[in-house]
Amino acid sequence: MPNSRDFLRCSALAALLFTYIGFLLGAEEELSIAAYLLCGAGVVIALVLFDVFSAIERLVQANETFWQVLMLAGTLALIAVFHQDHYTLFLIGTIFIYSVAVLGINVQLGYAGVINFSGASFFGIGGYTAAVFLQNTSIPGSLTLPLGGLFAAVIGSLLLLPVLRTSGHYSALVTMAFALLMKVFLEVSEWLGGPQGLSLPPLEFMGINFAEDIVIMGKECSFYVKYDMVCLALLVLAFVFVRRVERSWMGLAMDAVRIDETAAACFGVNVTRWKITAFTMGNFVIGMAGALYAMMLSYINPSNFTFSDSLLFLSILLLGGIGSIWGVIAATAFMVVIPEKFQVVQEYRYLIYSAMVLAMILFRPSGLLPRKPRSYAMGGRS
Repeated sequence: MPNSRDFLRCSALAALLFTYIGFLLGAEEELSIAAYLLCGAGVVIALVLFDVFSAIERLVQANETFWQVLMLAGTLALIAVFHQDHYTLFLIGTIFIYSVAVLGINVQLGYAGVINFSGASFFGIGGYTAAVFLQNTSIPGSLTLPLGGLFAAVIGSLLLLPVLRTSGHYSALVTMAFALLMKVFLEVSEWLGGPQGLSLPPLEFMGINFAEDIVIMGKECSFYVKYDMVCLALLVLAFVFVRRVERSWMGLAMDAVRIDETAAACFGVNVTRWKITAFTMGNFVIGMAGALYAMMLSYINPSNFTFSDSLLFLSILLLGGIGSIWGVIAATAFMVVIPEKFQVVQEYRYLIYSAMVLAMILFRPSGLLPRKPRSYAMGGRS
């Protein structure tokens, strides 16, 4: 447990962070959105210039477990505040799901250095798996999540040979080609709905219909509250899993492979084995996220899983900091919320959004929350 001073500092920081996020999510007027964004940008720039950002990072790292509890509590508070707002709750659920998908890519690229430009394809495989099973079988929705991950991992094994036999930009081209072929396959497959896609029946779990609004403590809540809770649970599981991988001997071996394959092989590390492990693990996590996303949408088609979505996933990873779990979550919130809030300025939103991303790359090239260099000791903590 943190000491009393760290307790107050972490609590105050978390309260300010979630208060700002809450006001930004609830803002609808153009001037309000602009004011919140400018205020947030100004605070971040000031923190970086006066080196306060580094002090905050050290504070969070020294009290990591307590900080995780605060983040979970703050997230639940946000869901409670917007309990009747369908749109905002859907946006929050999307942040959770995209974070899970990018955590899968983080295992591949951030830990083992395996480039994957087809993340949205495995995301789509998970989604279509859920749609097919929910439409044609009596398998409960809760079991379609691991099935989506399993199918994504199995189909991803088709890429293992070309990915292992190539490196660098050649490996990237292999995954890019797979992404384009997968989209064409989905469009021409009539049994998968073709260009029209597939609809999913309402998700049911333990007798609860996820398509119906609910009443909690006398207050009517949007049905998206149920989806957000499931999405949050999946994010917590993915966070714990990826963190455990990072701090285990498996993460150590993957780091060695990413940093220098030749040196790793000289010290007895099986490079091929760990690339396969990272690629399969990552695709499983991405597939589970895709299955849950399809359930939340209740309808999917090939346009939901395009190559541009794969680039979005990679952009989130780069913006957050390659290998950084907290960076992934922060960057996902940034990449999902900001474009939506810029809709009020219509065609100018992409110009403003792109300028913000370029400024972030120029002034924070290592990402929002870069991963610290690993220092290994007995016990595997980094």
